[in-house]
Amino acid sequence: MKRQRRVSPSQTRGNPESDSGKKSKVFIGLSGGVDSSVSAALLKKAGYEVTGVFIKGWHPDWGPCGWQEDRLDAMRVCAHLGIPFRDLDLSREYKKEVVDYMVAEYRAGRTPNPDVMCNKHIKFGAFFDWALKQGADYIATGHYARVRKAPSSKLQAPNKFQVSNYKKLQATSYKLQASRDSEKDQTYFLWTLTQRELSRTLFPVGGLTKPAVRKLAKRFGLPTADKKDSQGLCFVGKVDLPDFLSHFLKPKRGKVLLAPNEVEGNEKEKIIGWHNGAFFLTIGQRHGFTIIQKTPNDSPYYIITKDIKKNTISVSQNLKRLSKRLSKRLSLKAKPFGPVLLRNVNWLAGKAPDFSKTYFARFRYCQPLQEIHLKNKRLNLKSVERFNLEIRFEKPQTAIAPGQSLVIYTKSGECLGGGVVFDSK
Repeated sequence: MKRQRRVSPSQTRGNPESDSGKKSKVFIGLSGGVDSSVSAALLKKAGYEVTGVFIKGWHPDWGPCGWQEDRLDAMRVCAHLGIPFRDLDLSREYKKEVVDYMVAEYRAGRTPNPDVMCNKHIKFGAFFDWALKQGADYIATGHYARVRKAPSSKLQAPNKFQVSNYKKLQATSYKLQASRDSEKDQTYFLWTLTQRELSRTLFPVGGLTKPAVRKLAKRFGLPTADKKDSQGLCFVGKVDLPDFLSHFLKPKRGKVLLAPNEVEGNEKEKIIGWHNGAFFLTIGQRHGFTIIQKTPNDSPYYIITKDIKKNTISVSQNLKRLSKRLSKRLSLKAKPFGPVLLRNVNWLAGKAPDFSKTYFARFRYCQPLQEIHLKNKRLNLKSVERFNLEIRFEKPQTAIAPGQSLVIYTKSGECLGGGVVFDSK
């Protein structure tokens, strides 16, 4: 049996002692799950002064109420470790920055990633700022990711307008690296971070595998050692997305159309089913709608286009057609697979990398990395914000939907940044 490597304080990356010689203070976000619980235990063992913080998000009256039990678990962990416990109510911020954003994006026909917004505005936004005001030297979470220090060059230097303690950090840059456990790596959700957050954040379990974390939980005797992993929407829990959205967006029956190129004869369109609202659905999805005209081919239908104004979707059983249609929808030129346009691009180093090099990207969580090439892109569109980027994949991709996060990596697994897929049509 392969022996699990020894956990060392260095996996926390930060310094357990501050410049004054006192223990460095760490405020860790405790979700009540095993990952954050083990993170707290590792930090205490490494010599930090640890405070556990339970962050209360927004919870609808009609939704699951599991947060009370999660809070109790977080309290139990703090009591077991002998560390202070604090509550932080960010329900108002969560409703505005995550829920309202998500609903608005779906209403506009885009496919948002609420976990990215939760990290940006809640965990590494409101919680991060609050913790530093309370005297914390660092914050920590149970994310599967790693932060590494690296000597900074002029090309990599942090943007001084982005970092409050720029003079202190200008000789050092902080890089976000994929976790040791590739199946649990969460850097996809962390592409909006900046040098300011990276320099003050610890990811204690980033260098461990999930099985190793479970073993440590038992070794530490944590009350959450056998607790199942959480699923679903960040802070809200496991919810049925169409049902959740139906409380904000009124269901609206619409047509399911056969892909135009597959319609036979002189028919302009062929209705083969119905759905309850195009805004509930996303490109590449193969469920969430009803097919009433069956064919001898029992292969699933995939959504290849959707029209929010007309409230229609078109579907096909041909995956090659899905790839081709998407390349035309999301590109300025398609030869044979056109570029994908990104908006709201963020580079974790504060500056863009060398565009002459080859990089890799994913537009879904845990998707295998795909080879890409980067190109600056300026669009004369009022709706486009901030910096824009053109991504060209080496191989055709399917089901890239506007609103999704596309995250960029080096071959070694360093997360460079990302952006939001923008529909140029």
